[in-house]
Amino acid sequence: MLQRYKNILVPVDGSYEAELAFKKAIDVAKRNGNDTAIHLVHVVDTRAFQNISSFDTAMVEQVTDTAKKTMAGYVEDAKKDGLTNIDYAVEYGAPKVVIAKDLPKEKDIDLIMIGATGLNAVERLLIGSVTEYVTRVADCDVLVVRTDLENKPALSKAQRKAQQKKD
Repeated sequence: MLQRYKNILVPVDGSYEAELAFKKAIDVAKRNGNDTAIHLVHVVDTRAFQNISSFDTAMVEQVTDTAKKTMAGYVEDAKKDGLTNIDYAVEYGAPKVVIAKDLPKEKDIDLIMIGATGLNAVERLLIGSVTEYVTRVADCDVLVVRTDLENKPALSKAQRKAQQKKD
């Protein structure tokens, strides 16, 4: 018996890895049937603004507007690819908790598709990886996307830059 997913959460942050997770989520949703929904989320980490002495709401609004434009583009791409059941949200708070606990409970998520982290070992030690936390804490299935659409290892930043120069 094949596992069928009804509600797929895809956190997006503008990274290449998140885009790969989004593209693979479209394929999973299409294989699972028309009633499968993709829920995109961008979490604005409000902790990043706590240390700014002159906290300016315009900064948060700018981050929010950029996130909405990015996600609207993803929704448009998904609809062009034949997916109709897709929505997005901008949330505020600690990304780890929002992605691993809050949204899965709120939206009855049964699969989280998340891009592999681009952090190095020192960054993971100091700030921790959202992906690592989600895989440890989430109550639903978590698929960490590490490969491209042909299931080949995703290109590094340096490889992507070199390829862009060729194109």
